[in-house]
Amino acid sequence: MLSETEANLRSEILELTRRFGELRTAARPFRPGIDPVPVSGKVLDSNDFAALVDASLDGWLTAGRFTEAFERELAKYVGARFALMVNSGSSANLVALSAFTSARFKKRALAPGDEVLTVAAGFPTTVNPIIQNRLVPVFVDIELGTYGPSTEALEAAIGPRTKAVMIAHTLGNPFDVAAVRDMCDRHDLWLIEDSCDALGATFGGKKVGTFGDASTLSFYPAHHITTGEGGAVLANRPLVKRTLESFRDWGRDCYCPPGHDNTCNKRFDWQLGDLPFGYDHKYIYSHVGYNLKATDMQAAIGSTQLSRVDGFIAKRRENFATLDKLFEGTDDLILPFATPGSEPSWFGYPITLHPDSPVRRVDLLRFLDSRKIGSRLLFGGNLLRQPAYRNIEARVVGDLSQSDIVTERTFWIGVYPGLTDEMLQYAAHSVLEFLADPSLAIPGKPVSVS
Repeated sequence: MLSETEANLRSEILELTRRFGELRTAARPFRPGIDPVPVSGKVLDSNDFAALVDASLDGWLTAGRFTEAFERELAKYVGARFALMVNSGSSANLVALSAFTSARFKKRALAPGDEVLTVAAGFPTTVNPIIQNRLVPVFVDIELGTYGPSTEALEAAIGPRTKAVMIAHTLGNPFDVAAVRDMCDRHDLWLIEDSCDALGATFGGKKVGTFGDASTLSFYPAHHITTGEGGAVLANRPLVKRTLESFRDWGRDCYCPPGHDNTCNKRFDWQLGDLPFGYDHKYIYSHVGYNLKATDMQAAIGSTQLSRVDGFIAKRRENFATLDKLFEGTDDLILPFATPGSEPSWFGYPITLHPDSPVRRVDLLRFLDSRKIGSRLLFGGNLLRQPAYRNIEARVVGDLSQSDIVTERTFWIGVYPGLTDEMLQYAAHSVLEFLADPSLAIPGKPVSVS
């Protein structure tokens, strides 16, 4: 309990923090060519600043009451039974896949050499946990426009050692997750749903992140809500939840939250492994795990951000629609579209230069950069062409021609809520101006390191 003096001081500090936050986040006029048009970014308000300070004044610092509240709120929002906060979306992916290597799942446990279906064109840390767990990634191609895989391609890739599927909803556009869920059920496969870019997206009216045996989210500043660094793993089954917790929390068998003891009411009555009877359950380890927890300060901002997430998503969709209209009918571009049956929660606006277009992507992106217009590639493109993945053990099913097109001709620009109509029009008109006159290209020199 705080003393009256402490409570009054805390109230004053938070009021001053809110006033500072209002000044810090005040809107400023956009000056084309002078001010940047970011590809992504965080949208903070005074309550976010106050939440950060409020949590820090507790002096608890690690996961505590703010984390517990955020996990409850997040699970309720998505429609999952459980949410566990971690320190990044990449950590969420690592925890989510690693959990299914647990002996708790008996014959269904993933073992070294087992296969996990995924796509070639994606983000590295969707695939890295497969490799890190000594499993074998099986790569299939994606489709231009949606940038997700077809269910038919995934079904054709299933082999005798296939045990799981791990795929992301690319740039917030869901893959056909209902069909993939049905495929997994028919073939007894785990589904790990990477929803890091897709908070609030739906398929068949149901939020993504609720279809998988485990699902993941990221709260990096580029994402739909931010905690700075941070992420979460979602689950519906208690056994999966407990196993996820174990891998997140050092691999321990104990499931006491921070600051609590003896949740199981038999802390000194366990006998596991070759340990002596009565070995403190808080120090019994059932998995080779990690410490991937987040802090209460991050969680506090997560809660204030989550209270505004529907507005953030609506603005992303609005910005996407604005760009769609501005680019409509442009022959040089393959424009994105929602997967049938889905309502995306757009992370960005992906554009592919038509294979017949004479425009080089690198020239266009240099031109945009010269105008301070942010752009990004579609993550790693065809990951098998990346230096890190040249010699991995993998299986490829079908050709990866669309993934190669993405590698060479696709990029995306921003739709995040901090972008104004004026910024979007400036970005789109700059793209169209370059397409009309490629002589605007800015020279550059290639750098090759073997």
